[in-house]
Amino acid sequence: MEETKKEQTTTHKIGIYLWIWGLLFVLSFCSYMVDWFQFQGLFRWSLILTFMFLKAGLIMAFFMHLFWERYALVNVLLWPMTAIACFVFLMVAEFKYTLFTRLFYFVVGG
Repeated sequence: MEETKKEQTTTHKIGIYLWIWGLLFVLSFCSYMVDWFQFQGLFRWSLILTFMFLKAGLIMAFFMHLFWERYALVNVLLWPMTAIACFVFLMVAEFKYTLFTRLFYFVVGG
């Protein structure tokens, strides 16, 4: 017996891409408003990075089709980014420790 396999193709409606495109436009507008309202300091950079990560996540999820892909493929892309974020956190912690010890010994003396 010969079994015929039907290829299953999935097409995504264009409406979801238009919604994501609209969300990207709104997030870009909010990012532009951070400069327009001249926010300063840590609040400014927190907003800029938040909008940047949201836009990158939307692009990866929908335009790179990771929202519909197998779990293994998502892990291949997301675990390295998580590792990079952990390494950045460790570098910031090391920077703060190094800065503290240098300032401490400059003030107190050797």
